[in-house]
Amino acid sequence: MPDLTTELIHHPYRPPAGFDAITAPVHKASTVIFPSVAALRARDWTHESGYTYGLAGTPTSFMLEERIATLEGGRYCALAPSGLAALTLVDMAFLSAGDEVLIPDNAYGPKKAFAQHELKNWGIGCVFYDPMDPADLAARLTPRTRLVWLEAAGSITLEYPDLPALVAAVRAYGQPHPRGIVTALDNTWGAGIAFCAFDMGVDVSAHALTKYPSGGADVLMGSVVTRERDLHHQLLQCHGRLGLGVAANDVELILRGLPSTAIRYAAQDATTRALAHWLHGQPFFQQVLHPALPDSPGHAFWQRDCTGAACLLTLAFKPAYSQEQVDRFCDSLQLFKIGHSWAGPMSLCAVYQASSIRSRPCAYQGPLVRLSIGLESVQDLQADLEQALARI
Repeated sequence: MPDLTTELIHHPYRPPAGFDAITAPVHKASTVIFPSVAALRARDWTHESGYTYGLAGTPTSFMLEERIATLEGGRYCALAPSGLAALTLVDMAFLSAGDEVLIPDNAYGPKKAFAQHELKNWGIGCVFYDPMDPADLAARLTPRTRLVWLEAAGSITLEYPDLPALVAAVRAYGQPHPRGIVTALDNTWGAGIAFCAFDMGVDVSAHALTKYPSGGADVLMGSVVTRERDLHHQLLQCHGRLGLGVAANDVELILRGLPSTAIRYAAQDATTRALAHWLHGQPFFQQVLHPALPDSPGHAFWQRDCTGAACLLTLAFKPAYSQEQVDRFCDSLQLFKIGHSWAGPMSLCAVYQASSIRSRPCAYQGPLVRLSIGLESVQDLQADLEQALARI
């Protein structure tokens, strides 16, 4: 008879097969048990038919990967601990010293900073291009170009680019690089709902699951999806060497939020459009930036390619309004809280200066306020904005 401690560790009970429920089971593991040495040797960590170690995935994380791949219209998915980690995974998987990456000037700020610091230190060149001008992208392609990033809509200023034309510019350049040129899209704004990234011709879609798939503003995670097995294999190899992992409880939260993603996307989209149109008529702004507004940059491309417009809008205040006045507006908001991120249940605001987030001249000289619209009623949010505008 073994000692009680030993018996509790090696207890023979296993749950019977056949149990099913709406919620996904949560499998937590660092160590994975094998039935034999031969089974351990035969197991392929890059294939989801078997499990080798917690970092390589469990049934819980594989379930989320399959569902995210379906959401985005892809075939293969790798999870990362945050949206930024997903973006940097793409960089590290496809770029080597001597290569060059092209990034839209309106890309997510931390993504640009990674290229300007870490990639530069590793001998990888970085060039920013005008995402609203496919000819500018085409002119900046060189034999060193290995990766071209795309973003729709642009970070903060929400320009919507002609994605098919940008991809076509890369394809027309050919493949002078011996490993070819990969096109990658930051698809967080579209979330796999507004449009299908792969229908636009891109090779890789990166997504901050922190935003819409979570929906609760309580978990960080990212994903990288592709339709190409070879590209996925490159990503997995780098993913494994970096030791990237996601916690099972975090995966559980994303799986819980995922079924309502499309419903929340539509609800927040509708409220955001209503507020954008109302704000468009107010006298305080040089421009209200939202792809569904006819005068917002790239509106025609958005109208052609998209079925949704997410939950973001940006207010470009007239230069006559000082930073102090704009700060007072934000501080006066009651329902909108001041903070980063978006797509959660609570509305948020954040303040930016265009000159500090762009490398080329920007049309907006005054302060910018980005609003993330939550799940509150449109009437309450409009009343909050109205009383705060009255205070400037």
